Amino acid sequence: MTDVSYDPRTGRVNGEVEATPLDQVDAIVAAAAACAIEVAATPPAERVRWSAAIADALEAARDELVDLADAETALGRPRLEGEVARTAGQLRFYADVAVEGSYLGATIDHAAGANPPLARVNVPLGPVAVFGASNFPFAFSVLGNDTASALAAGCPVVVKGHPAHPLLSQRLGALATEALRDAGAPDGVLGIVHGFDAGVHLVAAPQIAAVAFTGSQRAGMALREAAQQRDVPIPVFAEMGTVNPVVVTPAAAEARLGEIASGFVGSFTLGTGQFCTKPGLLLAPRGSRAAEAVASALRETAPRGWALTQGIADAARTGVGELVDAGAEVVAEIAGPDDGWSVSSTVLSVPLDALQPGSRLLEECFGPVALVAEYDDETALTRTVGALQGTLAATVVADGDSDPDLPGVLAELTSKAGRVTVGDFPTGVAYTWAQHHGGPWPATSDPTATSVGAGALSRFTRPVTYQSVPDAALPAPLRESNPWGIPRRVDGRLMTP
Repeated sequence: MTDVSYDPRTGRVNGEVEATPLDQVDAIVAAAAACAIEVAATPPAERVRWSAAIADALEAARDELVDLADAETALGRPRLEGEVARTAGQLRFYADVAVEGSYLGATIDHAAGANPPLARVNVPLGPVAVFGASNFPFAFSVLGNDTASALAAGCPVVVKGHPAHPLLSQRLGALATEALRDAGAPDGVLGIVHGFDAGVHLVAAPQIAAVAFTGSQRAGMALREAAQQRDVPIPVFAEMGTVNPVVVTPAAAEARLGEIASGFVGSFTLGTGQFCTKPGLLLAPRGSRAAEAVASALRETAPRGWALTQGIADAARTGVGELVDAGAEVVAEIAGPDDGWSVSSTVLSVPLDALQPGSRLLEECFGPVALVAEYDDETALTRTVGALQGTLAATVVADGDSDPDLPGVLAELTSKAGRVTVGDFPTGVAYTWAQHHGGPWPATSDPTATSVGAGALSRFTRPVTYQSVPDAALPAPLRESNPWGIPRRVDGRLMTP
């Protein structure tokens, strides 16, 4: 069995990568497990060097990697060059978060009266299996957010190479392995496997302590089920994505609907609609003729692009047909390129009453496809928002900060989304301290977890309390000398170094 690499622009074969034999998967996992205690005990200030080495290697090989990625994704050099820079930045950012140390939650209660001394800290889970995404071949794949945050948290990582860009996955794995070795990291801290069977075997490996995944709901649910069927179930942090709604207030629609429509089109067609944060549903007030405005903006923009895989292109076409069968009507459609895995950009209108729980209309159609519906009043809007699935992001477009409808709509969308934007379309996720890239089920398998931002490290740790343990035997973050120099809560008071 092999992972075959294709050029989306033509459908021609670029090459192939051999699937990893299962005994080799076992050896890679065993190597990760063998170094797990050493990696966990390594000071974050040392782990910074590991992440920096990978980031430096990425930047040094940028031109080679971008050429390889473009041949497998058709995303274009400007987009991919920016993504390499982002990925290097992510690696350095998560390592810096680890050095700062607050994610460890170090808490010390000295003995008081008859109470024993207690000390609590978050410890690394152990080896993590990472399944990356097709739509961000650098930032969410082999060396993306999940890998970078798990390594920073002190966990070895075994990555499943993505079948949509297998040659790039293979090259990134080799590049990172060499960089880590040169930086003095232990053997086994990062491994990579290829092939469907290897991925299944990886999740079942008893040494694997957690799974991180970005992709479709179908694949995410399959991984979650496999992890729960193990003798010892493990957490699966799956970012699966759903329909990200945009609500336009009456005042905003009256003031600048054309501008809003253009922004919406630019967002839902960005990257040929292959963003998990793509807005898929626009809700505008009755009589605004929002569908026609979006259709006009789509025709004016005339986006043309390729799907990442033939399967995504086929699913987008099928999805539009399913939306029509469920009650939507095509308002405008712009055909994609003539060759390769072309996909059309499509806007559809739908009656508000058709947006009911369980309807295909409320499920993601991955690609440059979006729905527009009009609401009569606040009551109808509230009812519709209540019917939506949990989602990664939601947007309110208001007429300035004093728009009277802004607070109410914002509160309604907060119950459905992990990130709520006002005036900003949701595509694009910054890796910062305050970022949350997650959301209520079924957008993710754990609504408290984020796959982007400083909070991403916490997924790969668990709390342990040590009672009456001598100082010299405590983990380094809890010793009185505070050798890692991290913030700690001591006897109820937050102490910063």
